[in-house]
Amino acid sequence: MTQLPHMEQLKQIIADLRQHCPWTAQLTHRTLTPYLLEEAQEVAEEIEAGITGDPLRKELGDILLQVVLHAAIAQEREDFDLDGVAEAICAKLIRRNPHVFEPDGTLNPQESTIEEIDAAWNRIKHQEKAELAGE
Repeated sequence: MTQLPHMEQLKQIIADLRQHCPWTAQLTHRTLTPYLLEEAQEVAEEIEAGITGDPLRKELGDILLQVVLHAAIAQEREDFDLDGVAEAICAKLIRRNPHVFEPDGTLNPQESTIEEIDAAWNRIKHQEKAELAGE
């Protein structure tokens, strides 16, 4: 796997800010929500305007900041951490892309149309929601 030194640096910066910056320390999932929505809207506006490259990279960094902050808050509460967030999305991508992966994550690409892929994604998503509702 590729090393991500800037991700490690970002995690450390967030940890330092949570410990030494009163404004950052007081943030919660709830108080961060408006910022998350604002940053997502800014990314959407960049894409809609056809802006890519460095401006989009920087806007995506603002989204990443939100994800890392939420994960840090959750880790402090011993709910989950950033790696747990990555694990959850990896598992979801493997489940929802059976045309590419076996259930254990083994790569096994199969010919599929866009329509078949879309239908499978939606079917699996619906099954997941039904299973959650039944819990």
